[in-house]
Amino acid sequence: MNNEYTIVVPNNDVLACVCGTNDSNLKLIEENLGIPVYTKGNEISINNNDSYLCQKFQFIIDRIIDEINDGSKNAEDIVFSVLNTEKKVNMQEVSILIPNASRRVYPRTQNQAEYINLLQTKDMVFCVGSAGSGKTFLAVAEALRLILTHKKSKLIITRPVVEAGESLGFLPGDLDQKIEPYLRPIKDAMEYILSPEIVKRLIESNVIEVAPLAYMRGRTLNNAVIILDEAQNTTCSQMKMFLTRMGENSKVFITGDLSQIDLPSKIKSGLVQSRSILYNIDEIGFMELTTDDVVRNHLVKKIVRAYDNEKEE
Repeated sequence: MNNEYTIVVPNNDVLACVCGTNDSNLKLIEENLGIPVYTKGNEISINNNDSYLCQKFQFIIDRIIDEINDGSKNAEDIVFSVLNTEKKVNMQEVSILIPNASRRVYPRTQNQAEYINLLQTKDMVFCVGSAGSGKTFLAVAEALRLILTHKKSKLIITRPVVEAGESLGFLPGDLDQKIEPYLRPIKDAMEYILSPEIVKRLIESNVIEVAPLAYMRGRTLNNAVIILDEAQNTTCSQMKMFLTRMGENSKVFITGDLSQIDLPSKIKSGLVQSRSILYNIDEIGFMELTTDDVVRNHLVKKIVRAYDNEKEE
């Protein structure tokens, strides 16, 4: 009886990346699985028919290949990240599968995996973290999954459009043109996951709505997923107003960077206050991503750390 379980790797260059120098990555995968892994041509295989091990093997290799195809260059870092995350979190909880997306979204660090778990299990999640740590990107990915699998009927995205107020009048154009520069980063995240045509169609059909924070007042948002980005720049009254917009069967994701508070010094950040007074509510999830979770670019991680070190001195 043939117990071999084989995965065909797209090409030899990708296979070489998966295997690593002198098969160093294969050895790490073998240690994780507890069984030998071997290659032949552009195939990578294990001699085992245990369904759990085969699923685990498939998951690990698929993730590594996805990371390589996504432009990641350091194969050793990729394998270490995948295996380190996979060891600590159930495999079903460490990816976001979005219909019509070009790729499955994976966490690249343990904290990101725990963040995805909170996004998928809590109705309200606060996440703070450095630039490039994935706090907004993962929230957007999970929100797109919820609307495209018809778990929620609408995605509403908002953020404070100016640092200490909501003054849009001086900007040229209609409302969409006024808020476009402020919400462009979120649209970039959506268009990284889905094609620009699909994102445009969802916005035009009002399945995705983008709006300044001031426009949330007086609304009750039912059967929706709502993202508040750049939440560090909300005042306490703005944050309370936003949080109380949550209606039936809705989820709310709040993201921000506490190192980039642009409010006047005498005005307390609504994000800071809400984290301190809501922390004991079980239904609310809280996550803090660090410079170790910065995955935008290796150089970005070094820049963020350098600035953090400067503050400490």
